[in-house]
Amino acid sequence: MTTQPDHPSPSDRPQDHSEPGPSDAVPTCYRHPDRETYVRCQRCERPICPDCMREAAVGHQCVECVREGGRTVRRAEAPFGGRPVTTPIVTWALLAINVLAYLGEVVAPAQVLGRFEMSSYDVAMGEWWRLITGAFLHAPPPSYWHILFNMWALFVIGPQLERMLGSVRFASVYLLAALGGSVAVYLFGSAAVGASGAIYGLFGAMFVVARRLGYDARGVIWLIGINVVLTFVIPGISWQGHLGGLVTGTLVTALFAYAPSGNRKAVQLGTVLVVLAACVALVTLMPPLGA
Repeated sequence: MTTQPDHPSPSDRPQDHSEPGPSDAVPTCYRHPDRETYVRCQRCERPICPDCMREAAVGHQCVECVREGGRTVRRAEAPFGGRPVTTPIVTWALLAINVLAYLGEVVAPAQVLGRFEMSSYDVAMGEWWRLITGAFLHAPPPSYWHILFNMWALFVIGPQLERMLGSVRFASVYLLAALGGSVAVYLFGSAAVGASGAIYGLFGAMFVVARRLGYDARGVIWLIGINVVLTFVIPGISWQGHLGGLVTGTLVTALFAYAPSGNRKAVQLGTVLVVLAACVALVTLMPPLGA
């Protein structure tokens, strides 16, 4: 007959867990070893302290995982490159500059126009700034229809175009169209003021964008056609500035819109530089033919 021993053997005694082993060590932040934490990164599972936590879709991630994840997220872009536009700040800035310039004409028309209007003779004498400043001036008071029409057109089509092109590309189209209009005035005219060259450039840009995105462009064609006819019907209008801006704005936007996606930014930057260089070369090498 077998009997149980009065005292259990060492193997039968319960284990004593009062002393922690290596596996029971308190976890610390992988970036701050002196800080205890029981929170782990949902991506790499490393322990992270509150200073290293970044909110994620589920739980928290560490700084490095958030940074690594950001590299793989594709940034939203406007249809033709650039950052998406929520507030058309370039359009509002151009409107403000034109209005402020006109107020300057109200206060001192002779001084402002005499110093900043587009004049072929003065540009040939080295006053190059007139190629741009003239595009921000308008027929002086008491004439108001000139600036009203141009600012209305900019207000209507500017925000839409800026959202399509992105702010930087929109500004490039506007300024290059203004410059192209002034260069045409320099070559074939004598003097002019007004943002009409830039506005006609935006008309051309609207046509290109509509065709590129598959929209119905007939309305834009009618708009351009009517304004070109008015350019030659109404006396005192600079056809050189209008057509120069129209051609330049259309060309620049076409090269922006149809640039290959693989190297779009390089082609668009090259477009700006080439058109700018061409305008400078025409003014530098050619005498004013219409002055």
